[in-house]
Amino acid sequence: MRIMGLDFGSKTVGVAISDGLGLTAQGKEIVRRERENKLRQTCARIEELIEEYGVERIVMGLPKNMDGSEGERVEKTKEFKEMLERRTGLEVILWDERLTTVAADRYMSEAGIRGEKRKAIVDEIAAVFILQGYLDSIAKEG
Repeated sequence: MRIMGLDFGSKTVGVAISDGLGLTAQGKEIVRRERENKLRQTCARIEELIEEYGVERIVMGLPKNMDGSEGERVEKTKEFKEMLERRTGLEVILWDERLTTVAADRYMSEAGIRGEKRKAIVDEIAAVFILQGYLDSIAKEG
């Protein structure tokens, strides 16, 4: 079963897809939009990727504050989750994404990725970390 990982941001959505066995996450792309509330094209592109890769489930990062509280970004994420579930008919699982951006930044530093290149791919790398965290958790339950 292939699973899609999403890092939903105000202007971008990082996308990762699992391998067919559900063991590893690979970054696929970043879906960009000009305005935060313009989500129709974003959803359409996600639907194309679901079709292309045969995705059966979606895991999306839940951006809680470090103290566990929920702010405005969490509300927008939950609204997007509901929209995706309606449009795709797939289950969307919310996954605590605290520290994924920190981990993505550390990974890029260690890999020698700098400047503009770093900004361009941080959301995709974060989606990989979100999805891999989820895949690892279900493997442990397995």
